[in-house]
Amino acid sequence: MCSYRQWRGRASGKSGNNTGWGIFSWCRNVRANIIFRHIPHIFVENSLIIEMQIPVIFQTAGLLILSNVFMTVAWYGHLRNLSGKAWWVAAIVSWGIALFEYLLQVPANRIGYTHYSLAQLKIMQEVITLSLFVPFAMLYMKEPFKLDYVWAALCLVGAVYFIFRS
Repeated sequence: MCSYRQWRGRASGKSGNNTGWGIFSWCRNVRANIIFRHIPHIFVENSLIIEMQIPVIFQTAGLLILSNVFMTVAWYGHLRNLSGKAWWVAAIVSWGIALFEYLLQVPANRIGYTHYSLAQLKIMQEVITLSLFVPFAMLYMKEPFKLDYVWAALCLVGAVYFIFRS
């Protein structure tokens, strides 16, 4: 790990070993910590790093919400936008969209699994999926509201209770 003085000298370009990468040319350990840790950093006064600890639940839920937006569009968006195209065109477009889903889903599950069980992650995923699917179905796909959405949501409330109670 670099000392503060080493880091400040490299970040400001005062060291003789500046490679032209600016703030990212300093010690490898510091760079790896900033790039690979899932904790955002704020740079203040040109060199001071303040770490913001975002709770795991917010990291996981946020990534799952973003992932589900891509998933819903990939799975169902082609029914409206590509209905006149061949099925394989819709499949390729959906796979392209689903790539972004997986790029968010995998880190969400890895972060979440540090504090939650697999069953808890799955139920969290299902609650988020239904919460995003109903507005998508009604607003984008122009489907009518169904009382079945309410019953499904109540079943998920029960699932949340039973999975998260212990």
